[in-house]
Amino acid sequence: MSGGVSIRQLEKSFAGITVLQDIDLEVEPGQFVVLLGESGCGKSTLLRLVSGLEEDHGGSIHIAGRDVTYLDPKDRRIAMVFQSYALYPHMSVFDNIAFGMKIRKQPASEVRERVEQAAGVLKLTPLLERRPAQLSGGQRQRVAIGRAMVREPDVFLFDEPLSNLDAKLRGEMRVEIKRIHRALDATILYVTHDQIEAMTLADRIVLLNGGRIEQTGTPTELYRDPDTLFAARFIGSPEINAIPVEITMEEGRPVARHGSRTFHLPAEVLRAPVASGTRATLAIRPEFLSLGAGDAEMISEGHPVLLCEPTGSETFVVLGLDDAELRLRIPGLHDLEEGSLQRVGWTLSAAHLFDPGTDRRL
Repeated sequence: MSGGVSIRQLEKSFAGITVLQDIDLEVEPGQFVVLLGESGCGKSTLLRLVSGLEEDHGGSIHIAGRDVTYLDPKDRRIAMVFQSYALYPHMSVFDNIAFGMKIRKQPASEVRERVEQAAGVLKLTPLLERRPAQLSGGQRQRVAIGRAMVREPDVFLFDEPLSNLDAKLRGEMRVEIKRIHRALDATILYVTHDQIEAMTLADRIVLLNGGRIEQTGTPTELYRDPDTLFAARFIGSPEINAIPVEITMEEGRPVARHGSRTFHLPAEVLRAPVASGTRATLAIRPEFLSLGAGDAEMISEGHPVLLCEPTGSETFVVLGLDDAELRLRIPGLHDLEEGSLQRVGWTLSAAHLFDPGTDRRL
């Protein structure tokens, strides 16, 4: 099994502007950890700090139990896979994968053995004599991964490796990368801004926001139990509904009011009691709203259809809610007339309440 990564109090600034601060992170050996966040949040900088490609930082970095804080990249026992494949066009697949080993003058028998082993895992064996121009984008990315594999690193670092691929290839490569991870039992730090990649690949997600860690957890934990409204909004598509409300407490249960509408919430929606009159944001995911009654916990009437988008297996619908909007994700194909009034069923036990000032869960 490969080694883990331990990061303590990591900080990084460029020209006096802090881009990472107070980063504490433990990656267990064999774990697939995704660094997720919007552009400029510091996720690629964090990866480059682990690799040694960025210097002049505060804090410490340990890989497989070794302090690598001040080591050159070549001495860290890491392998990086970038957005660009960076393959040599005049070399065969075999020679591209073997290039680093040949430079280090490793025995030819060992080179062949490790290249063939990597090619077997990556399903590249029939392609070893081809040149990069004869490969698809997904095959080229697998060659780049193979070049990293033969280094036998303690940690693999992936920097948005699928962003140059079309949607179909991205889906295929997600499956391939997950399969490779399981086959190698490899420790992987993987950077992406794509929440679908994060949710499907990660054992654990580290969500970054403005250079800080917003929340860490399994994909299920971040989706079902977000600590902040930012986390709730970033994970999930369509985006979670966020409705401004005023809270009153009635018999120990929160009651949320938005305009003329009242929502009687289960007590467990609140993590701690709040004072009556507290302003809050009521957040509920689109799949916990339905058209019509069904077995909903609450029904509301008179929501005009603003947008209806059939996508095949499901339909995205946007409805009016007084001065706000509601997004619904409904199984099956539906064709709702714009402006028609709809009944909405609410599963309020799946809702969350956030403080609009701090963004934190109430």
